[in-house]
Amino acid sequence: MTEAAIKQHLIDPEICIRCNTCEAICPVAAITHDARNYVVDADKCNLCMACIAPCPTGSIDNWRTMPRVSAYSVADQLGWDELPAELTADQLAAQGVAADAPPAEMPVAPVLPAAASGESSFQSTQYGATLPPWSAAHAYTNLYGPKAAEKTITATVAGNVRVTAVGHEYDTHHIVLDFGSMPFPVLEGQSIGIIPPGVDANGRPHHPRQYSIASPRNGERPGYNNLSLTIKRVLEDPQGQPLRGVASNYMCDLQVGDKVQVIGPFGASFLMPNHPRSHIVMICTGTGSAPMRAMTEWRRRLRQSGKFEGGKLMLFFGARTQEELPYFGPLQSLPKDFIDINFAFSRTPGQPKRYVQDLMRERAADLALLLAEPNTYFYVCGLKSMEDGVVLALRDVAQHAGLAWETIAAALKTEGRLHLETY
Repeated sequence: MTEAAIKQHLIDPEICIRCNTCEAICPVAAITHDARNYVVDADKCNLCMACIAPCPTGSIDNWRTMPRVSAYSVADQLGWDELPAELTADQLAAQGVAADAPPAEMPVAPVLPAAASGESSFQSTQYGATLPPWSAAHAYTNLYGPKAAEKTITATVAGNVRVTAVGHEYDTHHIVLDFGSMPFPVLEGQSIGIIPPGVDANGRPHHPRQYSIASPRNGERPGYNNLSLTIKRVLEDPQGQPLRGVASNYMCDLQVGDKVQVIGPFGASFLMPNHPRSHIVMICTGTGSAPMRAMTEWRRRLRQSGKFEGGKLMLFFGARTQEELPYFGPLQSLPKDFIDINFAFSRTPGQPKRYVQDLMRERAADLALLLAEPNTYFYVCGLKSMEDGVVLALRDVAQHAGLAWETIAAALKTEGRLHLETY
């Protein structure tokens, strides 16, 4: 009797940079993770392919023909350090799978728009673009790889300063890495991977951690081969107990002159438009401000050089308190005719909670004009919990202005104008 076969979707643990993009975008919650690996549940995966294009490394694009009864379990995958080899025709035959038997394809479950499925099942990920803006510069990616056989690049710490007030639960740093004479071209919106030294509790080397670049394409210091990162370490867990994570604490404790192993760069879609008259709306929380800082600084430098031609720059920036908001001081010094800044604080004593989506609704008249303008680009970066609220706010702004949301949303996606990067 011929055993049924499936085309099992797997994630390569050697290449994955644990950016959470795949889990965030999966419409059927088939992807999960632990402290080490991201994995795909074969019982849930419907092969819809939604996670393939957004993956910055290609680690998600791996498949194995397997007997259905012996598909790799989630527990199996969580223990992997590398992908298992493909089963040979003889191995499949020994398990009752005919060599010429096509894998069974599972039906793709449709993603319903919010109007049909209701607010409780609203899926903001269906609106996120996987293409860059048409005028974006060419992004170089994967120049230095995460596999042991591929080379990393060594960067030297050129600066490490705290960019929030000192708190009991948090500590956010602005860290500058210099690459010397080694080529490492980056664009605003890209990220890199940092490989912490040492091994985990099981004696295995730490996997890379991903961090968004906070500086523009010509460096944190213009004309130098460097870049900056915005890194927050959490000092306490929700119960108030001391917490010391691996990568963020390693990075925040670095001293000038220390060496860091880097891979990347990654990302070819969350890129800013080069067209000087394009409008940019940035919506972020916490360290999600890193790519927004990079875009803002590049526009500021263009303005100083006389190459800026008037595209609007609008920022919605959220944090629990003013003290937890990175770069609060420098943001205050930017000219009002250069950038329109809106702060939302959710934990200010004696004040009502305000979130970025609340501010967006307050600025509905201005946002409606920008939504209707085909040369406007929207960028969302921060905690996953903000994503649905932000996209719902955009939908409400459009509908209240008499704009056809589904038509606009389709254009935002296909023209690379709405980018969602949450974690």
